[in-house]
Amino acid sequence: MTDVVIVSAARTPIGKFGGALKSLTSVELGTIAAKAAIKRAGISPKSVDQAIFGNVLQAGSGQNVARQIALSAGLDESSCAMTINEVCGSGLKAIRLAQTAICMGDAQIVVAGGTESMSNVPFYAQNVRFGGLRYGNSALVDGLKKDGLCDAFTGKEMGVTAENVAAKFGISREQQDAFALKSHQKAVFAQNNGDFDAEITPVQLYDGTVINRDEHPR
Repeated sequence: MTDVVIVSAARTPIGKFGGALKSLTSVELGTIAAKAAIKRAGISPKSVDQAIFGNVLQAGSGQNVARQIALSAGLDESSCAMTINEVCGSGLKAIRLAQTAICMGDAQIVVAGGTESMSNVPFYAQNVRFGGLRYGNSALVDGLKKDGLCDAFTGKEMGVTAENVAAKFGISREQQDAFALKSHQKAVFAQNNGDFDAEITPVQLYDGTVINRDEHPR
């Protein structure tokens, strides 16, 4: 059996919704991380056989987000690329599929990960293409809600389903708040202690501003 190893890793800072990174698309953010991971591995991007990226909110991003990232990161045009949507598990699934590709002999070197920009998700104007707006108004559909934060089967939003789970397992609001506070405190401590510094690759905005820390811990 082929031994598969992770030789490097990199990520961008995590931004707030509509925050400092809102001007960058999921493709641009993924490209920054991919370039950094390849550089840290000490290899040529031309030696990478395949790119696999998880991406949930794909509308408006253009064809095959992973392919765009691959070519933007310097991979050869002969390389393969695949974009995965397994909702919250998309990035992890991409890593597992990279392992599978190597084990099966489809590739020797794969760059894999996940990318998302909730700030850039568009609103949709549905039922417009074939005469839907001959007369009268048409409501916009929030792509973020429809494709990312709303259950496709029940129509319930994620916050509602979380409340259902809490009720089912007897988790009180006080317990949830205590867990959330402790989790946030851990993130603040880790950031202030520099624990995330090694994994983060800085992002330079178009105005020259450099973002090198997660935006939400406070």
